[in-house]
Parts: sequence; structure tokens; C-alpha cells
Amino acid sequence: MEPIEINAGTWYLRALRADERVDDRPTLLTGATDPDTMRYAPHMAAKSNAAATEHVRLRAGQWSDDARYSWAVCNPTTGEMLAEVGLCNIEHTERTAEIVCWTAPTHRNKGIMATAAAAVVRLALAPEVMGGLGLHRVSYLHVDGNTAAAALAQRCGMVAEGRLREAVLIDGARRDMMLLARLATD
Repeated sequence: MEPIEINAGTWYLRALRADERVDDRPTLLTGATDPDTMRYAPHMAAKSNAAATEHVRLRAGQWSDDARYSWAVCNPTTGEMLAEVGLCNIEHTERTAEIVCWTAPTHRNKGIMATAAAAVVRLALAPEVMGGLGLHRVSYLHVDGNTAAAALAQRCGMVAEGRLREAVLIDGARRDMMLLARLATD
């Protein structure tokens, strides 16, 4: 699939870029070296310029393969990347996906991700005939006690479904994960 751009009101969502006009690598490097980002999104491995370049290339390939859809959440005036939100674990037959996200440290607590994630969930669950992805279910996992993630889930209309006990290792300790989801029929 070709990347889909989303106008989320205050924010603009587009495919990640690293070219002569737009370079998302500085934000990727900032996220990958931030302790809070790494605590809750350890998959961020862009700890060098080469790794950030590879991250952008990987995301482009995932769009092409329909394996993962990822957006840079941007300031619409400057094009600066502020965060990343994506749909992963996409099951086309089952019409399900999981939303994942992170925000650069200097842009947290401003409602950026709540707006962007809600826009992605709406696109994911909208019927294809209306320009959406036609998914039936979008799930979201977050570490128990991560109040920002819990608030994000609520703003996206997610419904709590359960607790995955000791499902993740963070800072050397086993932590529970909370499972939430939103259905196209909600």
C-alpha cells in the first residue's frame, strides 16, 4: 500500500522521511536515547544516524508490504516530526491491528499523541468505501501504571479487556500489561 497522509486537525501525519527536504532522523535519535521512550518503547533502536536512516527505510518497506503502517506526527507548518504512531501486527484476514506510539520528550503532555492516535484509529476502523482501512478491531497494550498511556487509550475510545500478568520486563522487574481495544462496531 502507498502511505496514507492524515490531516489530524492540529497535526499532520505522513510517512517517515529522511531526504533533502525533510529529515526525521534527529527526532528518531532523540526518542531512541530518551530513557522514558526506551522504557516503554524498547523497539526504538535508532541510536545512530545510520540506524535512524534504516528505521525510515524499514518503515517505508513495511508500508509497501502491508506489514505495518507508520506515521510521523508533524507540525503542519514546519514539517518537524514530533512523534510516531503506527499500526502493527496487522492481520488482513482477521481485519485486526495493534496501535503503537511514542512522543519525543519535548513534545509530551501537549495532547499531540491523543489527537494523532485517535485519527489513526478512526482511519483504521472506517470502511474502505469511505477511504478507511476497513479493520474490525484495533488493540492497544500499555504497561500498568503508565498513566499517560491509559489516558491515551481512553481518548481513543478503547475499552479495557484485560490484564496480561507479568508480561514485560522493565527496569529489571516484571510488569503487567493492560489490553484495550476498539471495534468498528463500538
